[in-house]
Amino acid sequence: MSIAWQAFTPWSALGGGALIGLAATVLLSVNGRIAGISGILAGLLRAPGDRAWRFVFVAGLLLAPLVLHFFAPGVGVPPAVVGAPDARFLMLAGLLVGVGTRLANGCTSGHGVCGLARLSLRSLAAVAVFMGTAIVVVFVLRHGLAGAAA
Repeated sequence: MSIAWQAFTPWSALGGGALIGLAATVLLSVNGRIAGISGILAGLLRAPGDRAWRFVFVAGLLLAPLVLHFFAPGVGVPPAVVGAPDARFLMLAGLLVGVGTRLANGCTSGHGVCGLARLSLRSLAAVAVFMGTAIVVVFVLRHGLAGAAA
């Protein structure tokens, strides 16, 4: 799998990260809730009296790219991926992410953005595992499997 790295845009990444931090801060300040996507989604499915803000939050996550595409076509389009995996592989990956999220009692947004900001040691351990795993997977995909196929 090869990605066109020329599309790297640090300013949009910095702006997006700042907006995520602002949204997490506003949610915590106004609603007293942590902006962990897995917890928000789980609560949407099983917390009957607490669904309105969760629905709006999830709807915003899903609609924001469409709004961006409508007002600024071409902005935010990911770089071309050569040899992208098929739908079965993506569904399996999504399932594994869900299992990992459940085992870690939270996702990267909850632990990485909110937990680290609150100086949570549990979140620090979770983020170390997330990042360590990501580093190993990228290394294996770039050097281990690529070398074996050649």
